[in-house]
Parts: sequence; C-alpha cells; structure tokens
Amino acid sequence: MKKLIAEFIGTAVLVTLGCGTAMLVGCDAVNGGGYILTALAFGLVIVGMAYCVGNISGCHINPAVSLGVLMNGGMSVKDFAGYVVAQCLGALAGAGLLAAIFTSGKVTDMTGGFGSNGLAGVNDSIVAGLLVEIVLTFIFVMTILGVTSKKAGHGSFGGLIIGLTLTLVHILGIGLTGTSVNPARSIGPAIVAAISGNSAPIACVWVFIVGPFIGAALAALVYKFLEKEA
Repeated sequence: MKKLIAEFIGTAVLVTLGCGTAMLVGCDAVNGGGYILTALAFGLVIVGMAYCVGNISGCHINPAVSLGVLMNGGMSVKDFAGYVVAQCLGALAGAGLLAAIFTSGKVTDMTGGFGSNGLAGVNDSIVAGLLVEIVLTFIFVMTILGVTSKKAGHGSFGGLIIGLTLTLVHILGIGLTGTSVNPARSIGPAIVAAISGNSAPIACVWVFIVGPFIGAALAALVYKFLEKEA
C-alpha cells in the first residue's frame, strides 16, 4: 500500500508542477522559452521525486515505465496493475488541483486544456503523433532500464540522469504532441478538461496511451536483448 501511495503522490506532483508550468508559460512556437521551462519542470519533478519516493516505490509515476519494468522482470502483474491505478488517480488529483487553482484564482491557462496533450503540432496526424510518442518513450524507458540495471553502477546519480532525459525528450516533443511518454499524465488533464467543457483532449487521448505503451514495450524487448549480449 505504501508503494501505491508513493506512486499516487509522485504522479500528482508531476502533473501539478509539470502541467501547471505549461499552463502558466504556454507551449507555442512563438514563445520558445515556454518549451524550456516546461521541459525543465517535468524533468526536475522526476529528479525530486526520484530522491523522495524512489526508495519506496521505485518512482515510476508513469504506466509506461511500469510496463517496461514488468517486461524486464522487475515487478509482478499484480503490482503493475496497482501501480497503474495509483498513477492514474494521482494524475487526476493533480489535474483537479490545477483546475481548482486556475479557476478560483482566475489565472489564464495558456495551454487551453490543463496542459493536456494534442496533435496540433503534427497537423492532427494520428500516425505522426503515435510515432513521436513511440520514439520518445522508447528513448526514455531505455534510459531508465539502463540506469537502474545492476550492471550500470550509477548509484545516486540515477535520478538526475533520468530527469535530464525526460527534459530532453520534452524539448523535442512539446512542439509536436505536448510530450506525453506517460499515459497517466495525459489521462488526468484530458478528463479534467472534458469536465470543464473542452472535449478536444479526451478525443485523442488514446494516442497518448497506445504510443507510450508501444514505445515502452519495444524498449523493454530491445534492452533485454542488448543486456543478454553484453
């Protein structure tokens, strides 16, 4: 139960600070600085949470990461299911908190949808959106599996490496899909946006569930192959 609580808290913090930053600074091509700030926000949350709850739950705070760990033999199917539920609930709580802050505080949401993901950057192309999410998630999960491997020996620097990698994939992905690489992070804001009257994010949220899961599965398969050959 403590692991699930840790995953809930970590994912809630990720959505609150990551999506909250995007809502404040905006993520359009004109204001490129918003890309960097949002990318750093997501990456720094991972760094902070890795050293906060990493020793409790492993700090997955992402169903795609949990799938990669499951396929790599690092957790049971039962634990995987519990992690995913906790992560999705945490993301929903984080998005709900943002709704309360931005609504009651009358602060403008520069993203128009609680920092939710979309396909505008790829001209509404589902294929391009899926490809972006598959590739970026593959890179992110491969890094996590490599850093957390017993052979890696990165020690206390693991959280920093993973956080910087998330920052990197966000720098490219924000202008294309808003960068999900995390189904829970996409589900929470999309649901809250739909409740608030903006149904656009929920209509394409499946792309940000399927894409990251495919990318994570491919990363797990490739990493297992490479590790055996090492």
